[in-house]
Amino acid sequence: MTGVDLTAWILGPVLGVMTFLFIFRIILTWYPQVNLNRLPFNLIAWPTEPFLIPLRKLVQPIGGVDITPIIWVGIFSLLREILLGQQGLLTMISRVN
Repeated sequence: MTGVDLTAWILGPVLGVMTFLFIFRIILTWYPQVNLNRLPFNLIAWPTEPFLIPLRKLVQPIGGVDITPIIWVGIFSLLREILLGQQGLLTMISRVN
């Protein structure tokens, strides 16, 4: 197993899990009464909040709706496709070796 394969093996699940967590975070925004400091909701809020805080300073809520989790789903999906997709950088590098 080369370094590229190891990187792809680790990065794939990490990007997938983060996308999944942000999708759950989007669903949680539909229920503002949910306390994000209690289980099981804090398992979703804890890993996503460090990404959302800086982006919230740049992107204000639109019509009172926080769209930053949607932006992060797009970013993580794009990264996964660019790096690990069928024509992704890491995929192409691993084919050369």
